[in-house]
Amino acid sequence: MTRFRLTVEFDGRPFMGWQRQAHGPSVQQAIEQAVQSITGEEAAVHAAGRTDAGVHALAMAAHVELASAIAPFRLMEALNARLRPAPIAILACEAVADDWHARFSCIGRSYEYRIVNRRAPLTLTRGQAWRIARPLDADAMHHAAQLLVGLHDFTTFRSAHCQSDSPVKTLDRLDVRREDEMVLIAAAARSFLHHQVRSMVGCLALVGQGQWRETDVARALAACDRAALGLNAPPDGLYFTGARY
Repeated sequence: MTRFRLTVEFDGRPFMGWQRQAHGPSVQQAIEQAVQSITGEEAAVHAAGRTDAGVHALAMAAHVELASAIAPFRLMEALNARLRPAPIAILACEAVADDWHARFSCIGRSYEYRIVNRRAPLTLTRGQAWRIARPLDADAMHHAAQLLVGLHDFTTFRSAHCQSDSPVKTLDRLDVRREDEMVLIAAAARSFLHHQVRSMVGCLALVGQGQWRETDVARALAACDRAALGLNAPPDGLYFTGARY
């Protein structure tokens, strides 16, 4: 048996998320079906993290274990051929140690959220960013974001459907910067709660529009109550950008 590490890029719009679902297509299912068509093996593909419906990935780490004798480059090429025309690409493939696990060996995950700050509707990036028409103060958003960095109870920013054992997480980084009409939010932590990044972005967007102040973000965090959340950002602008091992 050989364990292969995959680096996966995907457009999340056609999928119900990474994880295999009974009620719709998933990225995991598409890759597993491609693996089976190549090798004849029903092998599970494990990822560093789960993504919601409509969420994208620039470099999702995953692994699959196969009995078939196949070189990593040939596996990558074959998977990409089988996955067409689905918007999924295997960017890299390598053999790894038998005890390497995409999820359990991961010590850090990072996301980027993309906001297009303009009045005109989206055309080329529809479904791939969140358009906010009102002007955003990215500096104010960044300063407010620093209140969330560190060890906190993130119950307010946690989905009611979150399966994590604890709402307490350590957020290593939450930076906001503007690049022309784009406002980019970068988040990094060992792990995240379900909807945590989208919920934090939604509240920061309220700050950027002048509807909330830093004190409102602090109050929402301290409340430890989902009802205190100001806004949950849509999945469109969220990208899994990397896993650290």
